[in-house]
Amino acid sequence: MHIDLTHKTALVSGSTSGIGFAIAAGLA
Repeated sequence: MHIDLTHKTALVSGSTSGIGFAIAAGLA
């Protein structure tokens, strides 16, 4: 499974819940 950490890191620094949603949306 490939994960683009570039965008993930930006979301993590902005909002923890935001990254969780992004991952869920990416896996959906």
